[in-house]
Amino acid sequence: MEQRSEKEKLSAGELYTVDEQLLAELSACKQKCEKYNRTPRSKTKKRQKIMRSLLGKCGKNFHFESNVWFDYGYNTEIGENFYANHDCVFLDTNKLIFGDNVFVAPQCGFYTAGHPLEADLRVRQLEFAKPIVVGDNVWFGGGVRVLPGVTIGSNVVVGAGSVVTRDIPPNSVAVGDPARVVKTLPPQ
Repeated sequence: MEQRSEKEKLSAGELYTVDEQLLAELSACKQKCEKYNRTPRSKTKKRQKIMRSLLGKCGKNFHFESNVWFDYGYNTEIGENFYANHDCVFLDTNKLIFGDNVFVAPQCGFYTAGHPLEADLRVRQLEFAKPIVVGDNVWFGGGVRVLPGVTIGSNVVVGAGSVVTRDIPPNSVAVGDPARVVKTLPPQ
């Protein structure tokens, strides 16, 4: 039986540890983030070139305000007309997929990474990662946090300060900690 790499375990949503390969990929990504964050906003083409080299997939029209941070970059996919405001964190240890027309307010966090509840596993530095998928036409208010394994449907508004711990259906407004659907919107 062939032993699987830590990266393979990570991608499968299983417990893994950050080995030398993953650590090198993390470091390379953080260097690109630092370069992006240091590049003046007026240097649009240079900033987009850096971001295109970082992300797994992106549309033609997108913008990330500084400061922005990713873990790996290549696990993040964004659609057309994506905007992220200042100080957003994308812990893209697993897939982090955004549809078209997604707008992210300041200080939002998308966390595909998690840690086991059992202390003995955490002490051994084991972690897990589960994908986050976001549909089209979604708006995240300031300070939203989205946790591992969540799917957010299209035409959703997530209110400021919400913590999204479970799936949100399309055409919804969700708020709170944990986020709950408080209103259904007409289909678009």
